[in-house]
Amino acid sequence: MASLIHCPHCGVRPKEEFQIRGDASLIRPAPDASDKEWSDYVFFRRNPVGRHTELWHHASGCRRWLVVERDTVSHQVFAVSDAATVRERGTQ
Repeated sequence: MASLIHCPHCGVRPKEEFQIRGDASLIRPAPDASDKEWSDYVFFRRNPVGRHTELWHHASGCRRWLVVERDTVSHQVFAVSDAATVRERGTQ
């Protein structure tokens, strides 16, 4: 059985419709940040084990950006939210 993701716009869909785009907790440095801060932001990423939030794109569906909270070991999905809504609430 395929893994299923509950898109807040399209309902339950197979995970193959989505593309994982990376860590949803990253904060972009200020334009005048040091070279080290930019280097760390661009090239060095955490590779967490366990519960983690990620940006996903529903590429074969509504084409919306989603914030997905899932376990990187078991791939269990705990929550899915529209990324625009999350950013508006300031919970990211």
